Amino acid sequence: MNNAERNTYVKRQLTAALLELLKEKELRDISVSEIACAAGVHRVSFYRSFHEKEDILQDYMNATYEEWERQRAPSQDNAAGLFAYMAQNGPFYLLLHRRGLFSLFKNVLLAHMGPRPEFSNHMAYATAFLAHGIYGWIAEWVARGMQESPEEMAALLANQVT
Repeated sequence: MNNAERNTYVKRQLTAALLELLKEKELRDISVSEIACAAGVHRVSFYRSFHEKEDILQDYMNATYEEWERQRAPSQDNAAGLFAYMAQNGPFYLLLHRRGLFSLFKNVLLAHMGPRPEFSNHMAYATAFLAHGIYGWIAEWVARGMQESPEEMAALLANQVT
């Protein structure tokens, strides 16, 4: 295994270990040593890949979101696609919500849908308003157990915007 393959393997193992541990415990009650032990890697391997435990979750969310973006059909409605992505990863996001960690998703959403430095002020404000609003919409859907289908959520959102 070369270094890149080894790093990918270690990150996957740490991610899987943390997700399993989160099913049983709060993040604050999980130590880095416990994650490393459950992952079958040395504690130093954690710090080669991440600075803190939340970084594992951020990395995982970014990777799954970016994978969804790559596979998304260009003709797919953005809102419907986003809700479909959330539903596809529902158990993960429901777990984050249950552990009080869902707010970490806001960073992912803003990184992909939020304002950019090159935007005009007006465009940046409008983009921030929309991105934060969509985050709030999704956060409430997750908090309520994702009862509606992605299509229903996209339609509800479209009815609010029009």
